[in-house]
Amino acid sequence: MSTKKLTRQMGLLALIATGVCSMLGASINVVPFMIQRNVPGIGPYVLPAFLFAAIPAVFAALAYAILASAMPRAGGSYIYASRGLNPYLGFVASFSQWFGLSIVIGVIAYITIPFIRDVTASFGWENISLTLEIGWVRVGLALCLIWFFVVVNIRGLKSYKNIVLPMMFLMFALGGIVIISGLVFDTTDFLIALREKEGRTFKPVAETAFDWRIFMSAAALLFSSFIGFDSIAQAGGEAKNPTKNLPRAILLAILSVGCFYFLFAAAVYHIVPWSFVAAESMEKDITAPGLLSYVLPSGWGIAILIGAAIALINDLPAMLLSVSRLMFAWAKDAIFPKAISRIHPKNHTPHIALILAGFMASIGVLGSHLAGDFFLGIDIMVTSMMVNFLLMCITLVTITKVNSQVAQRISVLKNRTVQLCIGWLGILTLSGFLTIHTYKDLTAETKAWYFHSTPIWIIVMGFASIIFVYNWRRLKKNEPHLRKRFLKLPEE
Repeated sequence: MSTKKLTRQMGLLALIATGVCSMLGASINVVPFMIQRNVPGIGPYVLPAFLFAAIPAVFAALAYAILASAMPRAGGSYIYASRGLNPYLGFVASFSQWFGLSIVIGVIAYITIPFIRDVTASFGWENISLTLEIGWVRVGLALCLIWFFVVVNIRGLKSYKNIVLPMMFLMFALGGIVIISGLVFDTTDFLIALREKEGRTFKPVAETAFDWRIFMSAAALLFSSFIGFDSIAQAGGEAKNPTKNLPRAILLAILSVGCFYFLFAAAVYHIVPWSFVAAESMEKDITAPGLLSYVLPSGWGIAILIGAAIALINDLPAMLLSVSRLMFAWAKDAIFPKAISRIHPKNHTPHIALILAGFMASIGVLGSHLAGDFFLGIDIMVTSMMVNFLLMCITLVTITKVNSQVAQRISVLKNRTVQLCIGWLGILTLSGFLTIHTYKDLTAETKAWYFHSTPIWIIVMGFASIIFVYNWRRLKKNEPHLRKRFLKLPEE
């Protein structure tokens, strides 16, 4: 008879794929170009803002890697903060993460359909392309994508790996076409192609004034591109040789994806003038494949479109794994109903948690459709994840005082001075980014208050606090020394 628990079947490559597939997608194909509309005036400074946005992300990744080596359990960030900082803050940090990522899963599924539409149009399948523009069709297909990958995850890690590994390699290969294009074509080629294909002439703007406020706002939004490596930590209960593989996978994922991001965005902006990108973004939603379609041969253009669609689709299984393991960990600690921690007897997956993750992501699809602007979902995720990463860095600073026994289990970057430098630099940079992002959100002009991400996030955190306080009081009636239990790692 098989034991009903998570099994350690994920090697280093599968863990890296989980992080990479959670990071790549809308972050590279849409955000670096649509940011010209969302942060007007950023102009030619997108690439420097990209590099600047990586700084707090790297500190957060290092904090995650250090904590992962000591606490390799399902539910990563929740376990780290609840054992190394405070049970309440651990729940708030992970609930923030869960809420943000759940919404973004729906956002990604929703914006994937236009990429599929463009692929069908490039093959000349006009009827299919027009059908995909119908609202209810777009929503329906987005929901189908989510629930297909819920089933893939429920079927087990073998099924999961068979999806994410081939798609990760294909995603890098097809995205590499964009990077090569940046070496082959330049702005002159683009302007000639624009005139030949559409009869348009465009005079690029040479430069624009640099504004620190605009630059910092853009960097805060581009920070979203580096979110996803945390998915590796959530799979801590299923990793082989976890004390070594989890930290390695986190650092390799953020470094490889960070380099890919920069080369990809640099290639597009080398070919397409930033002023053209800015002007087009004010008129319509734009993507990297759409911008490069002017200069690339049709075969290359179609390959890039397919690569972009794969990149978006491949976000879904990895993110569903991440948010389901958070709920699983809460349920194991009895903060959520115990039923959510049930393990499928054959597949060894938290099937109830995965089904609930699918429902939350479905709400994200409907919200994206009703709001009419996917950047709201991204803003919510950025706020949520900045808070989460900030609390991870605080945990790294406090862990030796709060839980010295667990702190002794740290097996990477064991020098305490180095840990404190990483933690404090992460706290300072993330606090700055969070302040800028919150200010930008609250001062933005919107149709209604609920189109601001900050008040929505505050309401959700209030709801999370109610859940925690209720369950903590309930548990304490039967466990007078409840806090001592939260100093120990949960059983595997």
